[in-house]
Amino acid sequence: MTAAPAQRPGASPLERLIVTRPASEAGIWVEALRAQGWPAQALPLIEITEPHDPAQLATLAHWRAHWFEADAIMFVSAAAVGHFWSPAMPVRVPDAVHTRFWAPGPGTARVLAQALAPLGLGAAQIDAPPVDAAQFDSEALWPVVAPQLRAGSFVLIVRGASSDAPAEPGAGALAGNGRDWLIRRCEAAGARVEACVAYERHAPVWDGAQRAQVDAAGATGSVWLFSSSEALAHLQTVAPEHDWTGATALVTHPRIAAAARAAGFGRVMETRPALPDVLRALESNWSRP
Repeated sequence: MTAAPAQRPGASPLERLIVTRPASEAGIWVEALRAQGWPAQALPLIEITEPHDPAQLATLAHWRAHWFEADAIMFVSAAAVGHFWSPAMPVRVPDAVHTRFWAPGPGTARVLAQALAPLGLGAAQIDAPPVDAAQFDSEALWPVVAPQLRAGSFVLIVRGASSDAPAEPGAGALAGNGRDWLIRRCEAAGARVEACVAYERHAPVWDGAQRAQVDAAGATGSVWLFSSSEALAHLQTVAPEHDWTGATALVTHPRIAAAARAAGFGRVMETRPALPDVLRALESNWSRP
């Protein structure tokens, strides 16, 4: 176990740290945070399943078989990587692969490298923002990948879809805040952009114990770690009357910060999404129980 850094004198005690990432990621984060002495607990606010829409499934099957036709594939998240490279699917790998693989941050890049290794492809074909970037998002990725594009380039976006949003063919399948910005830049450079949905996001379904966990986590001394605006939206959907003025939202992007303020969190703090940055934010503001 890594030695825990020294606490800031006079820091207020942190009673609970709520990790809201999907279950497959939340467990990893909870383990890492507890190893440093923080009272982390998982409360996933996004549940992930395979797509249900037949048109989305057909598009996904096509690009799983023809991925190498793209000049670049943008994976919007680690979940996009895991659900696109299905462990059960046979993967055809041509003798020469020119495709570049884009990731908005180091977490996605790390999972992508693991997925590509069995195909004989390596980290040298992955593009991501530098590790010291102020943010890990499409805006930070763009300067890295822009020189690759030329008239006629083809970029595939692998993404998720919200279960409560209607499936839309064509350009509607590309929607997303940072994604819209990146797509416009790619198209301005002469590239053709298409998308496929690799997974579906749902609001959580809670039992009594989880609802009690939410009630306790609205109190002073509670910190919610958010890495998605959609997770915040789900929280408001499943606990619409809850008062969050006593709790703190620790968020990983300015867009999420704006959503947390709108949701009524009494204190909103921003950090980069990497674990060392989250730990520094915790060390600077709270003490362990």
